[in-house]
Amino acid sequence: MNILVTGANGQLGNEMLLVSKKSKDNYIFTDVCDGYQKLDITDLDAIRKMVKNNDVKCIINCAAWTNVDKAETAGEIVETLNATAPENLAKAMKEVGGLLVHISTDYVFGGDPYNTPCREGQKGTPTGVYGLTKLHGEQKIQAVGCDYIIIRTAWLYSEFGHNFVKTMLNLTATKPQLKVVFDQTGTPTYAGDLADVINDIVENRKYVGKSGIYHFSNEGVCSWYDFTKKIAELAGNTYCDIEPCHSDEFPSPVKRPAYSVLDKTKIKETFGIKVPYWTDSLKECMNNLLNK
Repeated sequence: MNILVTGANGQLGNEMLLVSKKSKDNYIFTDVCDGYQKLDITDLDAIRKMVKNNDVKCIINCAAWTNVDKAETAGEIVETLNATAPENLAKAMKEVGGLLVHISTDYVFGGDPYNTPCREGQKGTPTGVYGLTKLHGEQKIQAVGCDYIIIRTAWLYSEFGHNFVKTMLNLTATKPQLKVVFDQTGTPTYAGDLADVINDIVENRKYVGKSGIYHFSNEGVCSWYDFTKKIAELAGNTYCDIEPCHSDEFPSPVKRPAYSVLDKTKIKETFGIKVPYWTDSLKECMNNLLNK
């Protein structure tokens, strides 16, 4: 099967490139930057042409507007990239009887005071433009009616691009003291684990008859403070004094979810997936980073 990956230069796109080398399927990687086949996913005709010319039967959409703060003031482009573009991809797949795998986010939640892990059927209550536009993207894909697997994930990090792990590796190595919020709780997700799950679902055709929304993050729960402490510990950055603080000490244009732990029961039971614990996956990623 020919599989098209959008947003190939991002964290998940780069991890998909690694898993594709072991896959029986044929992957085509696209982005708007140099080094990849160019594809503008806001252009439906361009998507249709790419799908037709390459006989694409599956699209894995790793492209999105992900800058949460800037989304508040960026204007229509956020809705275009996070909602209209996924709708275009869904239309293209419906026309050829193909599958769309789309990545969404825990930020579709947050407006209600949850204290138990969020399930797939729970009402979306986004607190900012980013979460709202990602929720719109999910809704538009469902309205098109193609075969789809929507995977909500959270706190994504990897060896690639800019992310929390790489930032904290640098800060805990260079700063004598650091304050990190402890009143936002979730679960880190290693993009390599997510890529493996997507590849398993697609390559082994587990998705047949299983269209729906699924949650995937690593197992366990922590705050950003706990996450930072573990990063520093694994890196041996013991001289940085890491202190917990409240979110309001770091003013932001958007209110982030205070609790966005994702319940993964559905994806584990539907596809027979075993999910690694977050500290185990963090060790794997950091070993790769520190031994480059």
